[in-house]
Amino acid sequence: MPGMQFEYDEEGGTFFYFLFSLWGLVLIPATYYFWPRKSVDDDKDKKKRECNCDPCVIKRHQLKSSTKWNRMKEKVLKVVFIIAWIIFALLAYKVSQIHIEYQEYDPYAELGLDVGATKEEIKKAYKKLSLKYHPDKPTGDHKKFMKIAKAYTALTDEETRKIWEESGDPDGPGVTRFGIALPKWIVEKQNSMWVLLVYGLLFMVLLPVVVGVWWYRSIKFSKDQVLLDTTRLYYYFFQKNPNMILKRVIMVLAGSFEFDKFHNAEIVERPSDNEEVPMLIKRLPNLDEKNKEKPLCYPYSVKARALLHAHFQRLDLPPDTLAIDQAYVVKKCPYLINEMINVIAQLVAGAHRNAVQYMPRLETVENCMKLSQMLIQAVDVRTSPLLQLPHLTQDMLKHFTTKKRHIQRIRDLIGMKEEDRRSLLRHMTSDEYRDIINVCATLPHVKMEVHSTVLDDEDTSITAGSIVTVNVSLTREMMEVLFDKEDLSHVDEERDNLAIANEETESNKDQQENETEDNVEAKEKAPIWHKQKKQPKKKGGNQKNKKVKQAYNWKAAAATNATANDKKEGKGESEKQGNEVAVKDDEEDREENDNDSERAETDEETNASDGEDRSVDKSESSRGHEEDEEQWRKYQEEAKKEQQLDTKVKESHPVHCPYYGEEKQEGWWLYVCDKKSHMLITAPVQILTLKDTEEMTLKFSAPHKPGLYTYTVVLRSDCYVDFDQSKNIRLDVKEAKVIDDHPQWDFVDDEEDKDKDDETDSDYSTDFDESDDD
Repeated sequence: MPGMQFEYDEEGGTFFYFLFSLWGLVLIPATYYFWPRKSVDDDKDKKKRECNCDPCVIKRHQLKSSTKWNRMKEKVLKVVFIIAWIIFALLAYKVSQIHIEYQEYDPYAELGLDVGATKEEIKKAYKKLSLKYHPDKPTGDHKKFMKIAKAYTALTDEETRKIWEESGDPDGPGVTRFGIALPKWIVEKQNSMWVLLVYGLLFMVLLPVVVGVWWYRSIKFSKDQVLLDTTRLYYYFFQKNPNMILKRVIMVLAGSFEFDKFHNAEIVERPSDNEEVPMLIKRLPNLDEKNKEKPLCYPYSVKARALLHAHFQRLDLPPDTLAIDQAYVVKKCPYLINEMINVIAQLVAGAHRNAVQYMPRLETVENCMKLSQMLIQAVDVRTSPLLQLPHLTQDMLKHFTTKKRHIQRIRDLIGMKEEDRRSLLRHMTSDEYRDIINVCATLPHVKMEVHSTVLDDEDTSITAGSIVTVNVSLTREMMEVLFDKEDLSHVDEERDNLAIANEETESNKDQQENETEDNVEAKEKAPIWHKQKKQPKKKGGNQKNKKVKQAYNWKAAAATNATANDKKEGKGESEKQGNEVAVKDDEEDREENDNDSERAETDEETNASDGEDRSVDKSESSRGHEEDEEQWRKYQEEAKKEQQLDTKVKESHPVHCPYYGEEKQEGWWLYVCDKKSHMLITAPVQILTLKDTEEMTLKFSAPHKPGLYTYTVVLRSDCYVDFDQSKNIRLDVKEAKVIDDHPQWDFVDDEEDKDKDDETDSDYSTDFDESDDD
């Protein structure tokens, strides 16, 4: 019976096939993913709108200088890939030259005969070759002679010939051979020690060391690459001080362990810090460097705090020492601020379930978001938002607020006419003015639409404790759409919505709704020098006025119709008196017909009542099935939206931030809050993919007490100051419906009485039963 035989590759053929396949499987995808690619910017408008202010030029120069090492890496990577592809080509050539000869056994070819030769020709050829290759002859060859003898036997012996014709070999089916694609020298005895040594180094030394180093480093960081010690620090301070002011938030941020050399090996401590840092502290008022609270009093924390305040005030620092440290600190802060916001959201959620004693207030979260804006734009809390534009300084802003004009925001500057704006900025050159206009044109203008619904209940009304779903649609445009537009009332409404939200009380509503005509006349007779205070308009008042006007018009139309009818009645009194008897007879006939029809209708209703009861059950079941399918479809759509958000590339629009050392993409925070109770309702969702439009969904549970509630949906930028907006949503929370027991769940046990009677006859008796029997 044939067996199996494993053979190592002695000639190297199968090994090169294996090596070629493995090399190609690794090289092709690695080249696709890691080959350096240049970002091609074909947009000429982008280059035209590039800001040429001094900080932007310095930033671009620093980015280019910092990318020299990256370019060197790209060149080295390209050389490595080229060498790898050359090796791949050589392996392909080597494999193409390998010929694995596998030929069927042909006895005619061994004897040098044609197929179908006669026995005489076979004998003659065998004698001739045996005389030549016999081992006893001088020209003899033992292997060749064995092949000739085997071929002669296969052609002359009938049994051997039959076996050869069936199996292809005169000896019958041979051993199945399997080739191992490894060279034979690996298993040779003299090389066994070296092979074991290499295996031991790879799998017993190198692999454990690599895994251990990776694990030791990874357990120090969270998923956002923030030190776990820093996260614990944030938990401690935000729980200790729920209402944290902005100055305190900066202190906690500077106390992060990412700026400590013992936790981060990238931190550099220089001897010059002993002289330069105290000098910098003297230039910064209200730094609170004498605070004794740990770790806020440590030298690394005081240094980081001083560097942050110097960044907010745009102070010049020594370029070779503190400027490098400041760039590193500012680069790390956005990730740390995001971690702060996540920690606060978790503490708020813990306070709702009574796991945390003190709930962080809404102002603490907003101060963290405000700190992110200050960090990217390098502005202080008290500075004007106009300093985000290039070439503008604090001294120039004195001319923006006069008796004729009041320009305090970027949108106010954009809303001006071109002539007035150019005259305001007349001291600037045309290039500087063009830079300001280009930056203003690229700033974001976001439109937000909010809709609140309840998807979990059959009734769309909001009940106590139900899940409220807030659908927010965001549309992002360039600020250039607002240029040369005189009517910017909708922009002002978005700006003032935050302040007006909490000032609307029930007393103001009553005063406006009950305002009389006497008050209006008094306002009209007031002196001219007394300025009238503008009050926010109410939607309810306009609707009521419309209803009054409609009612008044309806009454006037009825009065005119009545007068016209009276005139006609004067002319036709005689005709009416003549027709009174006929009208009475007609009315009596109509009453009899109506009675007959009512009897017939009652009979039809009684006959159809049974069929309607059956159809109602079927229709209710079908409606319930349709509602279930609709809810399942909505749930799938929401799940798809969440998956799409996770898989989207985090890319939006570049931010104009000349004092931030790296390129920044626009980001936004979206959340729901309660301004009156200073409470965060939903965890802030960070949006990093707002290019044109974005659909977001926020969910929260309605209050447990019925009543009218006003919540605010807030959209905050993480990079621009004074670009936040909000919209109020009103929730009319009603009492939760009491769920009655459905009759299908009322089970009546008919055998309860029997069980009570037969308790003593149970198969299982207790000790008390046995004692009673005794």
